[in-house]
Amino acid sequence: MNTCYLKIVKTKKLDKKKTLCYVQNMNVHNMNKEKPENQDSYRSLQLLDEISKGEPLSQRDLSKRLNIALGLVNSYMKNLVAKGYITIKTIPSKRYAYYLTPKGFTEKTRLTYRLLQDYTNLYRNARKDFQKLFSELYAQGIRKVVFAGADEVAEIAYLSLQEVDMELTGVVDDNRAGKDFFKNTVLSFKDINTLEYDKVIITTLVKRYFVYEKLIENGVEDGSIHSIYSIKLDMQTAEADQSS
Repeated sequence: MNTCYLKIVKTKKLDKKKTLCYVQNMNVHNMNKEKPENQDSYRSLQLLDEISKGEPLSQRDLSKRLNIALGLVNSYMKNLVAKGYITIKTIPSKRYAYYLTPKGFTEKTRLTYRLLQDYTNLYRNARKDFQKLFSELYAQGIRKVVFAGADEVAEIAYLSLQEVDMELTGVVDDNRAGKDFFKNTVLSFKDINTLEYDKVIITTLVKRYFVYEKLIENGVEDGSIHSIYSIKLDMQTAEADQSS
C-alpha cells in the first residue's frame, strides 16, 4: 500500500521568476479547491507581472503567454483598469499597450509577497513530509530509491534524502532526460528497469498523475511507488467527476 500524505509542496529556490511560475502553476492546478478570491489574486498577479515588463502586449498575447482563455483575460483586464492598477494607451495598427500605474506596482508587490509567504510555508511542509517518508522507509530496510520527476519538488526531496543513509540510484523524467540532476543524469521512464532500487518516489506535484501512470506503464509495481501527496484518491475523484 502506498505511503501518502495529503500535503501540497513547492520549490526550494527563491529565484523570483522560477518561484512565481511554479507556485502559480500549482495554485492553478488546485484551482477547484481554492476560494474564488485566491484564484483572482493569482490570475491578477500573473497579468500584472507580464504587463510590468513593459512590452506592448495585446490581450491575445497575454492569453497565449499565460494559457488563460481570452475572455477571462478581458474580464480581468477590465477589473484591473477599474481598480486603477493599469492604464491603456493606443499604439499604431489599432493596437493597445498596457502599463502599470504606481498603484499597480504596489499591488504587484503585495501579491508577490503573499505568494512568497505561501511558497515558504509549502516548502517547509514538503521538507517535513519528505523527512518523515524517508525515515519510515529507512526503518523498513529501504536503502536505494529512484526519483520520478525532476522539477523543484525533486530538489526538496534530494535535500531531505541527505539526512538518512539512503542512496539515490537514479532519476527518471521524460521532459528532463539527458540533463543533470545533482550527481545523476536524468533518464526516460522507459529506462527505469535499468536502475537498481527498492522504492520509487514520485517527486513532482503538478505532473504526479502522469508520472504515476508512466511508472505503472513501464512495469513498476504499485506497491513500490511512494509519494508525500495523494495520487490514487485524487485520480479516482477526477474520474468520478468526469463521468458525472
